[in-house]
Amino acid sequence: MKHLTYKNYTGSIEYSREDGLLYGKVLGIKGLVSYEGKTGKDLDADFMTAIDEYIDDCKEAGIEPEKPFKGNFNVRISSELHRKAALLAMEAKISLNNFVAESIRDRIFRESSSNT
Repeated sequence: MKHLTYKNYTGSIEYSREDGLLYGKVLGIKGLVSYEGKTGKDLDADFMTAIDEYIDDCKEAGIEPEKPFKGNFNVRISSELHRKAALLAMEAKISLNNFVAESIRDRIFRESSSNT
């Protein structure tokens, strides 16, 4: 397992040799939510506790917890790559957004297939 997941939140798994600890942070949100543990079980438990506390803190503050990986992001590419992608999208009669989404899906599928 490369990541932890709980309540639609994803967390990283890192190792600190100096401290002899596993640690991580929640991915895909602007806020910093971190956790640690001496074992994988400890890390997993602290991750879930950190998520629950984050949600509770947001509720107490009257704010909506951030939704991770909201589905929109800005991509900076060269104007030439932008032009080529836009033209291919037009030829396929799809939006540039759908073209990019399909390209990402294809890459993820290829990566997933090669890792099995």
